[in-house]
Amino acid sequence: MFRFKAMFKNVKDIFFKDSTLSAARRNQLLDFERAISVHFNDLQLLDLAFHHRSYSNEGANTRYNNERLEFLGDAVLGMATATYLYESMLERPEGDLARIKSVVVSEMTLAPIALEIGVDSCLVLGKGEELSGGRTKKAILADAVEAVIGAYYLDSGYSAAEKLVLELIVPEIQKVLQNKHHRDYKTLLQEFYQKKYKECPVYELVKRTGPDHDRTFWVSVHLHSVTYGPASGKNKKEAEQSAARLAWEAVEGGDC
Repeated sequence: MFRFKAMFKNVKDIFFKDSTLSAARRNQLLDFERAISVHFNDLQLLDLAFHHRSYSNEGANTRYNNERLEFLGDAVLGMATATYLYESMLERPEGDLARIKSVVVSEMTLAPIALEIGVDSCLVLGKGEELSGGRTKKAILADAVEAVIGAYYLDSGYSAAEKLVLELIVPEIQKVLQNKHHRDYKTLLQEFYQKKYKECPVYELVKRTGPDHDRTFWVSVHLHSVTYGPASGKNKKEAEQSAARLAWEAVEGGDC
């Protein structure tokens, strides 16, 4: 482990010739550590976890972003979650474990976690992404959570990273078991619709509103002969989820 960490530090020095953290940034990162009850030996690793590619793309060092840490953190998140489910739910079949895992490691679950622990305020974004509301975008928030996990794994090892993952994810597992979790309405709607009609719902982008840096998308969904929406979102994916929610709530209520 020591040799691995030393090797990573050398690689980091070669590719990420980053400057010393400012006092304000250092204090912000220390506050984040306290919020999630962790300690980084290398605060610059934690700092890197918050650097979105939009920032690095606008600068001279296009490598200094969190994408590689996100890749690593995604694997640690999946492994820790799968192990917990396997060991704590002996009576559950594989299908149930897979379904629960897919929910709790999803963007829909990780983004609210990011907001709860203050990831949004720590993000370092490019000017365009900042103007377009990047601090509230689910994909950016969820990716940053994974990057933090990846950074903590490199900094402190798997056991420490696993402990962090479980502190964040076990409450979400409990929500799934109690049916109180964030629901993927597109998936629910598609499963219902395919079973009933042997067809897939059809989503239609009706319009876009707002300036380029602050777009709102409006989407309708067509179910057989019925149309629901339009519903809005800050991107097409969010708008489709909103339209799917309208349709699913109608389906649950017996209107379809």
